[in-house]
Amino acid sequence: MVSRARERIAAVRRGTGTLPSPNIWHWPEVYEIENRAQDADGEVWRVLGELVDWTGRDVVDVGCGDGFHLPRFAWTARRVVGVEPHPPLVRRAQDRVAGLSTVEVLTGSAQRIPLPDASVDVVHARTAYFFGRGCEPGLAEADRVLRPGGRLVIVDLDVRHRPYGHWMRADLPDYDPFEVDEFFVRHGFSIRPVSTLWRFADRADLEAVLRIEFSARVAARAAEEVPGLTVPVGYRVLHREKPSGLLRP
Repeated sequence: MVSRARERIAAVRRGTGTLPSPNIWHWPEVYEIENRAQDADGEVWRVLGELVDWTGRDVVDVGCGDGFHLPRFAWTARRVVGVEPHPPLVRRAQDRVAGLSTVEVLTGSAQRIPLPDASVDVVHARTAYFFGRGCEPGLAEADRVLRPGGRLVIVDLDVRHRPYGHWMRADLPDYDPFEVDEFFVRHGFSIRPVSTLWRFADRADLEAVLRIEFSARVAARAAEEVPGLTVPVGYRVLHREKPSGLLRP
């Protein structure tokens, strides 16, 4: 897993397109457990609600996976579109939202969102722009589909936040969070740190999630360091309004 992580960083910086997400691509049932455990107290959603109002507006969730977050947006949004590159996950997401008339799921990627210019008010992406440099085509595509005054919000993990971030750094020793933040600030984003708890029903679920997120060595260490059923996890919510002109680094 460590070598795959390094390959992902290199591939992003080469601009070679969509990257696999081994956790959800290979273990969608375990990732469902992870999704249900994440942000147990709703802190990420609270911050998103402070930064962006999607009530009565059109939202696209880029890299929506199997659609876990789509129903939450659909509570108040006028229309929600999930965009996902991996066909098995597209089908799972479509099944999840089959009863929601205001939600649809399309095959696409961050670099190729299958929507017209200026057609949405909010672009949301969760753990989809983690590596910073190399994501420029995706950021430009988000700006293309946003209406004037629209907002791009990115939710990503914060590797400086212990203990989860410390485990991530063990598997990603070449990842520089300060370089990544500098990249996003240079591209007009504000950054909001968020501290959350992941809460699991039992140890079996917790350890299964650790095994799909980390190398075997790090997952075993993490399991030993977690005494109960909750894990502190830090996020960064990056946000910007659609630029009215050219952004220059």
